[in-house]
Amino acid sequence: MSDRGEMPASGPLDALGPEDARALREGARNAVRVCMGTQPSDHVFVLTDEATLPIGEALASEVRAVGASVVVRKLEEYGERPITAFPERLRADLVAARPTVTLYAAAARPGEIAFRIELLPFLVRQLRVRHGHMPGVQPQLVIDGLRADYHRVAAVTQRVTERVRPAREILVTSPAGTDLVARFSPDLRWNPCPGLYHQPGTWGNLPEGETFTSPARVDGTLAASVLGDHFSERYGVLAAPVIFTIVDSRVVEARCARQEIADDVYGYLLSAENGNRVGEFAIGTNVGLTGLVGNLLQDEKLPGVHIAFGNPYPDETGADWRSRVHVDVIPVACTIVVDGETIMRTGVFEPAYRAT
Repeated sequence: MSDRGEMPASGPLDALGPEDARALREGARNAVRVCMGTQPSDHVFVLTDEATLPIGEALASEVRAVGASVVVRKLEEYGERPITAFPERLRADLVAARPTVTLYAAAARPGEIAFRIELLPFLVRQLRVRHGHMPGVQPQLVIDGLRADYHRVAAVTQRVTERVRPAREILVTSPAGTDLVARFSPDLRWNPCPGLYHQPGTWGNLPEGETFTSPARVDGTLAASVLGDHFSERYGVLAAPVIFTIVDSRVVEARCARQEIADDVYGYLLSAENGNRVGEFAIGTNVGLTGLVGNLLQDEKLPGVHIAFGNPYPDETGADWRSRVHVDVIPVACTIVVDGETIMRTGVFEPAYRAT
């Protein structure tokens, strides 16, 4: 579906109430104008799908309001879902569009992480676009997380990144049973994700607010209240956490009051090489968020720690290994101690890191 000018009077947004539709447009405006810094000279490519079309159209409408050109495509145009490899027709359409900004807003489907792992470096390294990444986005995330003050989020992200960048050891505990020690190497890079992507070749997930790296080693237990990838949509906020036991950066056990949930995610991790290996250690920095909503895309930005099993984003972190899966897991109410300094207590940053 290509640019058709102004949105019609009736369309996908009509499924929302008037207040939610207004708030969704405000979040889309923040994403397009503040987060991506879209200008009239930009060429924007929006990749969405049938399930997420209201958000894709809201983003496109805001691009048009800026005065930039926009092309909108749906994933269903490129094959049957799930799409697990980068479609050549999509690659060709992206090249032909010559975008300066790309926005991905589509539902997460099992196995599609493999496609997105191929898509991202093509966009940011080859096409050198500014990219906003929103797999699994839902209207509530645009209404809530995307209306944050991203200048403040950027300031918090910078302060936290400056503190953790030289860290050798970070301890994480939570009331639900998280008790982790993560160790870091100076050869592996921290990557701040402030939510402001105004330079070519930069990208981040939206809603945004985190800083991440690939740890050298992680040991201990993690009590996850939200699971990533397609598990987020399947299970939402868990009534009882999944407890992961990690030895030398590998998940060796997963248990839960509903053991079928633990078995589901653990089996998925074991289905791919390095799938059960800790690939990412991150600290959420979106201080505009106050609680979990059951969607990984937003919940991982809640102030606290999350880790991911599988792909370590080697292009960003400098890790020397890969995986075709990437599953984030989120504990809540974390206390974080960085080389002996407590920077967060039960989910609240210490004053020096709040950027009020």
